[in-house]
Amino acid sequence: MKIGDEVVGIHEIAAMAGVSKQAVANWRTRAVNFPQPVAELASGPIFYRSQIRLWLRKNKGKKSMAHVISTINLKGGVAKTTTSVALAESYAVAGKKVLVIDLDPQTNATIMLIGEDKWLELNKEGCTLAQLFKDALDPEHPKFDLKATLQKNVGDVSASGRIDLLPSSLDLIDVQDKLASTPSGKFYAVNPIDLLWRAVKSKLDDYDIVIVDCPPNLGIITLNGLRISHGYIIPTIPDHLSTYGIPQITTRVAEFSKAIAEEVEALGIVITKFQSNSTVHKTVLRDLEADAKMPEVFDTRIKQSNAIAAAAEYAPYKRTLKQKYGSGSEGLAEQFNQLADEVWERLEG
Repeated sequence: MKIGDEVVGIHEIAAMAGVSKQAVANWRTRAVNFPQPVAELASGPIFYRSQIRLWLRKNKGKKSMAHVISTINLKGGVAKTTTSVALAESYAVAGKKVLVIDLDPQTNATIMLIGEDKWLELNKEGCTLAQLFKDALDPEHPKFDLKATLQKNVGDVSASGRIDLLPSSLDLIDVQDKLASTPSGKFYAVNPIDLLWRAVKSKLDDYDIVIVDCPPNLGIITLNGLRISHGYIIPTIPDHLSTYGIPQITTRVAEFSKAIAEEVEALGIVITKFQSNSTVHKTVLRDLEADAKMPEVFDTRIKQSNAIAAAAEYAPYKRTLKQKYGSGSEGLAEQFNQLADEVWERLEG
């Protein structure tokens, strides 16, 4: 049995999908891709919960299952966090319930959604994800409180009351360096890559989409984000330095996906800070689109704009997406909405 995973029976599967037990029995006999049971007990077959979740999301029950995606790039300054937050805001405005999980120690997504003053207060009280990972270093004295840490109805965009946040902390910088030597709980029962999953698994399906803003590395904290994700996107500036690490990302995630026996799909590359008058940008973009080994490039291009920098500052009042990111030929609001639609189509597909 996979460490950290759970098993479920027919009754639990029916509850997850919102159908009868007979419907689940029918799926087992009629769907050739239905997961194989872990074991056949006297009370009936049992299955890995994670495999059932994935099957339901892709087949019969995806309307009731949250989409979970990570955003990642090994280089900073590529608008990864801005893209994560803007997608969250676009989905919220469209009526979807969104959870943002900020795993990046730079805390930019957190500051964008709740402001620096509120973040300082939460950080002082230990109500950030850093405490979750600190607990792994001292498993006998856990302090992480999911209810106190989960910030509801965050953001400065109208309708952003549909966004919840699990905030980050600068303390993650020190914690992530120590996680490789974590005691892993009594009898080593807790896998370090399962820490986030164990903490949030009961909450994920409260949302339509969960967006995980990962650190610019492939360490244990990033793997925690990928562990709960069905797919990932790679925001990047179309230049040589920003795209250099993409093959490493796709190779490492593919290996990780195989190791945990769950698909973590490369949804695509998001072109950010695009300058149509730049020869380098146009050349690199053309190369990305022509390279069959690279993830597919999304059609939407997020162009270079002063609005990206301005949007990073939390406003103490509500504003529209167009007010925050600008509209028309010089704005980004329409581009982020288009990107949100593209990402959703790939998730649903």
